[in-house]
Amino acid sequence: MSKPILPVFPAYATFFDKVGWYALRLLCVGVLAFLLLPILVIIPLSFSNSSFLSYPIPGWSLQWYDNLFSSDDWGRATRNSFIVAPLATLLATVLGTMAAVGLARVNFFGKSTLMSLLISPMVVPIVVVGVSTYLFFAKIGLADTYTGLVLVHAALGAPFVLTTVLATLQGFNHNLVRASLSLGAGPLQTFFRVTLPIIAPGVISGGLFAFATSFDEVVVTLFIAGPTQVTLPRQMFTGIRENISPTIAAVATLLILFTTALMLGLEWLRGRRR
Repeated sequence: MSKPILPVFPAYATFFDKVGWYALRLLCVGVLAFLLLPILVIIPLSFSNSSFLSYPIPGWSLQWYDNLFSSDDWGRATRNSFIVAPLATLLATVLGTMAAVGLARVNFFGKSTLMSLLISPMVVPIVVVGVSTYLFFAKIGLADTYTGLVLVHAALGAPFVLTTVLATLQGFNHNLVRASLSLGAGPLQTFFRVTLPIIAPGVISGGLFAFATSFDEVVVTLFIAGPTQVTLPRQMFTGIRENISPTIAAVATLLILFTTALMLGLEWLRGRRR
């Protein structure tokens, strides 16, 4: 049985140093609780038998989960989310990885400008992205289509893949690539057999971020998606605007569990990388 890990203070640590160490960690726990508790409050509401989102809960029921899985609107929205998000993630992962490998290999004039342009979807206000994308896609016939939705979600997720793969490539030994090429392997064979296995944790981490970005995106979807491309976040937004139902609490609970599983998987990959 493992012993609990206790802090080991240096010999010169004073009483106030120790108090400050515990106070800092207590403050961190308090901040995390302040951020997480409002999210966790929604979970008990999803099991309420009341037709309103209110405390105290009068009774317990699974009717809102039953309504979620039996509703055609929620079913279509869930299906669309699990169609668009994986496709957008795949496209974003491929494009982001290719861009990261290319930027890491060579230095050229304007590289920093190009890097800033590639990660701009992370910093540009999402409303600006939605309006500009809609105006552009409407002219070329991609508005109200699955293709347009996948493309814009991929554009939003690719910067996450780019940054995580670039961070992984910082410690990459490029002599391995030169050795593979000198032994007769082609560029593609070298990439898939040498480069990709080493940077795989960064690629997968970026892919998870891209998936979460696409799966949770609602603002751009409001501009681009048509009635048949409604995703789960957009359906939730519509439900909140028109008629607040505890079914939304059931959907939110499942999304919390799903996102938590993604983050745990990401932390596991980070541990494997270390």
